[in-house]
Amino acid sequence: MLGFMDYVQNIFYDASHWNRDNSYGSLTATARALLDFDTPRGLRLNVSSLSSPNFATSYTLGSIGVVDGSLSYLYSSLPIKEKSQSGEIELRHVIQGYRQLQELRRPDEAWWWEEWHQGKRVDRRDALLYGRLFLPHSTLEALYLRRISPTRQLKISSVSDSRLKSGGTILALFQHDVGKYSTEYLYSTDSALLGVRGLYNFGPDPRVGAVYPKGEAVTSKATSAVPSSSPPEGLHGRFSAGAELYYGLLNKSGGVSTGIRFATLPRHTGFPYTMTLTLNPLMGNLSSTYAVKASPSLALCSRFGFNVYSYESDLQLGMELWRRRRKNDGLDWVYTKLGTKRREDDDVAGVLKARMNQDWALGVLWEGKVKDLLYTCGVTMDFRRRNSPFKAVGLELQYSS
Repeated sequence: MLGFMDYVQNIFYDASHWNRDNSYGSLTATARALLDFDTPRGLRLNVSSLSSPNFATSYTLGSIGVVDGSLSYLYSSLPIKEKSQSGEIELRHVIQGYRQLQELRRPDEAWWWEEWHQGKRVDRRDALLYGRLFLPHSTLEALYLRRISPTRQLKISSVSDSRLKSGGTILALFQHDVGKYSTEYLYSTDSALLGVRGLYNFGPDPRVGAVYPKGEAVTSKATSAVPSSSPPEGLHGRFSAGAELYYGLLNKSGGVSTGIRFATLPRHTGFPYTMTLTLNPLMGNLSSTYAVKASPSLALCSRFGFNVYSYESDLQLGMELWRRRRKNDGLDWVYTKLGTKRREDDDVAGVLKARMNQDWALGVLWEGKVKDLLYTCGVTMDFRRRNSPFKAVGLELQYSS
């Protein structure tokens, strides 16, 4: 389950019209959400507050042998207007599961972001600042996020810790997204790492043939991103291909990877599914994933990995099952008359996740809501250790106001 600060950052992305799914880093986001979820260890309590539309705080207290915790502060130049109370937050916004790709949208025009007053430009670029201090080790994390233009974004993250080499590290990431393709350029002070990665979407270009809403003047960046023209009727999915290349100037080593993805779009009438294939030619690692949303409440996923040099392979299976409450308000006949389906996103009571690999390592996670508390409980087991199969058991509670 996403933490409160991650939830606020996602709101910032949506409010500034940034597509988090259109990047090479999110190529396998669905498989990671269904197979690589973290299970809590011990007991952890998170208390957060949105004291103003622009400022948020969060405090975490945990117990894993020793008592530890963290203090977090966040500032956003964009006011946060979404629900912040844990009892009102929809679970689909904080639980990472099957990612349904949406139609590509045309980026905002640069002049939409201009604001003039008495002949002078007074607009400012939106930014987000975030800091987190871990106790008792006094590790400090910081994040600076700035929207430079409708298609560009700068992200600088850093970690300060005496246990790290040189006392910490800084990572700078410059992102450029025009819908049809996206590119990212990164630099890390750790080994003076330089990198570039990109993603290209085959099919129609969302920048061509945009349809403007009738009777609506597009005059400011507060206006929602204008959708592209309707894609061809036969286009029910999107094929994407991408690659990344990085090189460390200090250790004189580099790496490269490439991948492809096919995912169905909302207009697809059958079961939504996502297929990916990634390759690391230097290490010889080949990985393929397949995820399908078999029903509105059930998603299944598999991942197969193979190394062409050592001939080692790995297989993982995972699933997520959403438990929904049944409304007894007597309005089912209204939806039947209108020929529409009742929206069930707001009726989620909890989500069950499970994964297992070929070595009989099992992970189970249950996420849900009880009144004003969000909770996550999970267990990790290894059936090869018959004397002590339990590796980790934990419970995490979140409250926000």
